[in-house]
Amino acid sequence: MNLAHTMKPVTQPNLPQQLFAEFIGTALLLCAVIGSGIMAERLSGGNVGLALLANTLATVFVLFVLIESLGPISGAHFNPLVTLLMTWQDHAKNSTKDGKSIAYNAILFIAFQLLGAVAGAWLANAMFDLSVLQLSTKVRGGFGQWLAESVATAGLIFVILRSSAHHVHAKASSLVAGYIGAAYWFTSSTSFANPAAVMGRMFSDSFAGIAPASGLGFVLAQSVGAALGYMAAKALTPALKV
Repeated sequence: MNLAHTMKPVTQPNLPQQLFAEFIGTALLLCAVIGSGIMAERLSGGNVGLALLANTLATVFVLFVLIESLGPISGAHFNPLVTLLMTWQDHAKNSTKDGKSIAYNAILFIAFQLLGAVAGAWLANAMFDLSVLQLSTKVRGGFGQWLAESVATAGLIFVILRSSAHHVHAKASSLVAGYIGAAYWFTSSTSFANPAAVMGRMFSDSFAGIAPASGLGFVLAQSVGAALGYMAAKALTPALKV
């Protein structure tokens, strides 16, 4: 499944092009999330709600643009959980394909996403004259935030899978960006919904950061949410080949 499924590339991109798209897409996504958080915190005069609104808008806009522009190349995953799900789906649809090759490509996708996330954090730090190499001290955790991450990720996976269903006419880029924007506000965790986002945010001690000690709990909650999102989409889409 391609997040920009309505867009048809003229030629099939090769693996290096796909990996570069995942790297640069994830890097720009995290750079936007972290950079807009830093800017918002500096300009909001201590108004946390205003800072979150600015952070949300920047994330929504950049997510839409990145999915539209890079979706035809790599599928615009920018998220290890999405890559795992799409890999599973690809294998289910094409059982004759070499399973080892599919798994190898998935591992590379995830590696480049994680590298991109860190690079994006470093770039945001550098642009705002902060120490490039830093770790966040912002502790995030507890049942409420873990539940929020499960809900956020379940919704994201549900929206992605449903975006290609019959009679769904909206573009996946609009649906995904819109959902993430809303989830920034209705989840207590502000909707990371992405292990790569957790990785990148660890490397910036800023408004959008997360302390490394809090990362594992978020990723586990996201994994549970991804499974729940898949089951919900499958219940409404029996023909889903996953």
